[in-house]
Amino acid sequence: MPRMDITEMAFAKLYPLLVAKAERKGRTQEEVDQVTAWLTGYTPGELARLERSDVSYGDFFRNAPAMNPNRTLITGKICGVRVEEMEDSLMRDIRYLDKLVDELAKGKAMERILRKQGPDNE
Repeated sequence: MPRMDITEMAFAKLYPLLVAKAERKGRTQEEVDQVTAWLTGYTPGELARLERSDVSYGDFFRNAPAMNPNRTLITGKICGVRVEEMEDSLMRDIRYLDKLVDELAKGKAMERILRKQGPDNE
């Protein structure tokens, strides 16, 4: 069976997996919604609506209201690949969300996860 392109998969199928990953480590859906909203500009209400829709994961990112310009401060590896070096901007944005949820699940403080430009940021 051929592998399905993640951008074609339903947001409604993938987002609950991110939430479950965080919840297994004692974090909440509200926190996943918070990092997702920070990254994409969607409100928690819009995220809830999208979870009940048939929007694809790719369209979720392509149609994001306001991708956070500080997302470029997210660095590190996901699946052995450095996110900041990914050439495909859509896949890079998808992996940014993966990285944020990973940091959440690892217990990182929300203030550190939600990067901001300035002297307080590493």
